[in-house]
Amino acid sequence: MLRRMVQINSFTANPQGVNQLGDLTAECFAELGFSAERIQATNFLFGKHLVLTRNGRAANSHKTMPTIGLISHLDTVYPLAEELENEFEWRVSGERIYGPGTFDIKGGTIMIYMILDAMRAISPEYFDSVNWVILLNAAEESLVADFGQICRERLAENSLAALVFEGGEVNGGLQNQKLVVARKGMARYRIEVEGKAAHAGTAHAQGANAILQMAEVIQRVASYTNYQDALTFNVGTIAGGTVINRVPHRASAFVEMRAFSPTIFADGVQKMTALNEFSSVRSVTDGYPCHVDVAVLGEWDPWASNAGSFKLLVLWQEVGTELGIAIEPEERGGLSDGNWTWQQVPTIDGLGPVGGNAHCSQRSEDGSKDQEYILPATFVPKALLNVRAMRRLIMEYYDG
Repeated sequence: MLRRMVQINSFTANPQGVNQLGDLTAECFAELGFSAERIQATNFLFGKHLVLTRNGRAANSHKTMPTIGLISHLDTVYPLAEELENEFEWRVSGERIYGPGTFDIKGGTIMIYMILDAMRAISPEYFDSVNWVILLNAAEESLVADFGQICRERLAENSLAALVFEGGEVNGGLQNQKLVVARKGMARYRIEVEGKAAHAGTAHAQGANAILQMAEVIQRVASYTNYQDALTFNVGTIAGGTVINRVPHRASAFVEMRAFSPTIFADGVQKMTALNEFSSVRSVTDGYPCHVDVAVLGEWDPWASNAGSFKLLVLWQEVGTELGIAIEPEERGGLSDGNWTWQQVPTIDGLGPVGGNAHCSQRSEDGSKDQEYILPATFVPKALLNVRAMRRLIMEYYDG
């Protein structure tokens, strides 16, 4: 099943491939009694989100039947041309399986299937006592907000948990693993500088150099990074000028900011927007000032440390102890769809199988570069951990 999924190119900007993978995924889960709903992403350059549901059938309790959300995504970061250029395809080598999305996140989708299939077989009473909702994002790698809204709507009532199946990380051996209980938030900015053009030879003093102004702005942005506060700013791209014999009148740059703490995050946003008032480069001739404009392109709030995620962590840790698996909490710098759900529903992440090299399609003879892979030996132990923890979550709900 995983091989069939990996063989489909589901690059975010390839909606046909994303939808093909959605169809295959719906076909696979239909065997477990799930019905499929496809929801076109708001941006029609992307594919269709997939929502799979199976309503509970028999709960011998006076309590309302609970919902559990299981979250994955359909898209990967690899254009087809990149896969072909790097010969990046399904490949079994030693203890690893390589291929696009094996770790991020098609292996996680398979983990969801294994969990539900096992629970149906060995604990049908628990399998039937929950409303299951599987939510698969068509454009997670582009952080589309409309999928977050779908998650919140489908998990609005009586939800026990939102379980996110991004790949897990090994911490010193397969018996030592990490689960994600917090993630950084992110904000993206476009900085534009308008200066004054002039001939670089005959009228240099008349110009106001937009690139020079941008360089000073970038230095300020870089100075805002504070590793102690886990606050980072990254100037990702910069452009400016037209020809070398002209004082440049325009420059632009794109910046990304990340932070765990909501307070520190808000402070970072304030610092960036305050740069709208910054101007230090002027024309020598007439004092014409460069103008700086900072636009916020998007904000994704931090998934902060919280009681709901910690409660799920403790449950998984207790089950892990019984299985001889030590589990530690992890706070990751990258975002996931858990950033959309944690404030409404207890959320935990990293529940997928273990692997590595996410987002990398290249490999080299000296081993300095290697492609994305999954460790197949981790599927069954991780599935067993998840099954037992989820079963206990359901049991505690009905017994509580």
